This record gives sequence, C-alpha cells and structure tokens, in this order.
Amino acid sequence: MQVERGHPLSHNERNPGVPLAADWFDHVAVNKPAAERRAATLTTRRTVKKEWQAAWLVNAVRCIDLTTLAGDDTPDRVRRLCAKARQPLADHILLGLGLDRLATGAVCVYPTMVSTAVKALAGTGIPVASVATGFPAGLMPLNLRLAEILYAVDQGAAEIDIVITRAHVLDANWSALYDEIAAMREACGPAHLKAILATGDLKTLRNVYKASMVAMQAGADFIKTSTGKEGVNATLPVSLVMARALRDYGARTGSRIGFKPAGGMKTAKDAIAWQILMKEELGNDWLRPELFRLGASSMLADIERQLEHHVTGRYAASSRHAIA
Repeated sequence: MQVERGHPLSHNERNPGVPLAADWFDHVAVNKPAAERRAATLTTRRTVKKEWQAAWLVNAVRCIDLTTLAGDDTPDRVRRLCAKARQPLADHILLGLGLDRLATGAVCVYPTMVSTAVKALAGTGIPVASVATGFPAGLMPLNLRLAEILYAVDQGAAEIDIVITRAHVLDANWSALYDEIAAMREACGPAHLKAILATGDLKTLRNVYKASMVAMQAGADFIKTSTGKEGVNATLPVSLVMARALRDYGARTGSRIGFKPAGGMKTAKDAIAWQILMKEELGNDWLRPELFRLGASSMLADIERQLEHHVTGRYAASSRHAIA
C-alpha cells in the first residue's frame, strides 16, 4: 500500500459556499429517539473481524488528525508528535500488514506551535492543522480571531480549525453566525476551514443540524463536532445528524463537505464505529482523509495495539509503543 504524500485535502474541491438560505433548515425537525436508535444499531448490524478489521483500522490511521492541545505543549512534544505522525505504526507491524509506509491525515496544534510542526514534517506531505479563533471558547473580538487565523496561515498551517460563537446558535442569530464564519473563511485564504460547532454546547439536535447547514453555506470545507473541551464531545447521534446535514447540503449544491468528529474517542472500536457511520450514511468517498478526519491522539495507541495483535497474535504492553 502506498500512501499519498500530497496535501490530503488538495484533491477535494473547496466549498464555495452559498448565500445564507434559512429556508434550507428553519423547519427541519430531528426525531431524537429515532436518531439515538439508528446510532445504537450502526455497530450491531455490521461486524468486521480479522483482516477486514485490520484494514478498517489502517484506514482510520490515515484519517487521524494527530493532536496535542495542552497548556504545557512544548516544541519537543510537538516534534515527538510529528515523528509519530510520520510513522504511526512500528516497523514490524507495517511489515506484517504488507504496507510500505503509512502516515496520519494531519497534525493539529496551537498557532504558536505551527512553525515547529511545519519544520518537523517538511517533505512528508503531512499537513499541519491549527486551531484558531480563541479556541476553545471563541469568546474574543472578531478582529482578534481573524488575526489569529492570519498568523497561523502565515506560519504554514494548511488547515484551520475554527470555533463558532455558540450564542449565535442558541439565539438563532443565523445571519451573525454566517457572517462570522464567512469572514473566517476569507481569512483562511488557501488554507482549508474546519468549523468546530461545539455540539455539546448547542442543547438540541435541531440546533446541531442548523449550525451545520449555516457553516457549510458560509464556506466551511469541513464541519467538526467538538473542541474536545466540552462536557460532552463527539457522540454517534450528533454525528448522524451532522452526516445528514452533509448529505442534504450536497444534494442541494453538489459540493462534498468533510466531517471530523473529535473529543472523547479513545479506542479502536470508536474508530470503526465512526467509519461505519460514514460508510452507511455518506458512502465510501467519506472513508478517505479528503473528506473524513478523526480528531484524536490516544486512539492511535489502541489502534496500534490491536494491529500488533493481528500481526503477532499477542497484545503488547502500552510501554512497547511510542508515545504520541
């Protein structure tokens, strides 16, 4: 297997956005019990084992945004993360799987760590993503949030994960939300914009659908569930609603928008569950890093452990795997 070394998103057309159209979402209703039932049965109706499970886990690695967003991040920690992104699996696991090489979808850091990550990943084709716009709360004046985007892009970030003003959603101020995201999209320039909706703060699944639609209308290239800092982060019912919004937007515009669940996903089982959701709701195209990312770091350790078991028949102690 050869892993593409170009910018993973460069093969997918940018979302040009459309004028704000509230009639696309104003009267949408979401049946919460039905969404929860659908999400609960996703992993019970489809089971993958042995070599098929290994293939799904390898694909998950390709779609991971390997992330460090800690207050004590240092350049050394970021360089170590980048080394793990370049070689997420140990040599003997790659050999046992018959792979030539493998890399994660991106490395995601704070703006001040972008230049370190860019240098550490030079020549690999692995893009650097940066959170911005006052992550995680986003409660900063808009001009400062836009300045943070400009700084991250100037440092070399190829993807910008922005946060929205949750109050705009809770107040149903869709024009304010649209204008804010459109301004952020313009500030990104050539960098792709991933709009974090912080769904755990949005109260209802209807709000999740509406915020998803407004973000896409404003030009978001990806919609993302969470910052990872909310009380509730990525869940399958929320992700299902966002996937349906992606499908509806695509049917209206012909544009394919990416999806990134983030926060709270720690196991190989989680990685498979979200891929099953993508396959069943959106199709195989959303099983590629161009249109699907997993915002995680600890998940990779469990995936590597499961793949080692597949190759050797034994589970290794966590101390045997390099720290991400």
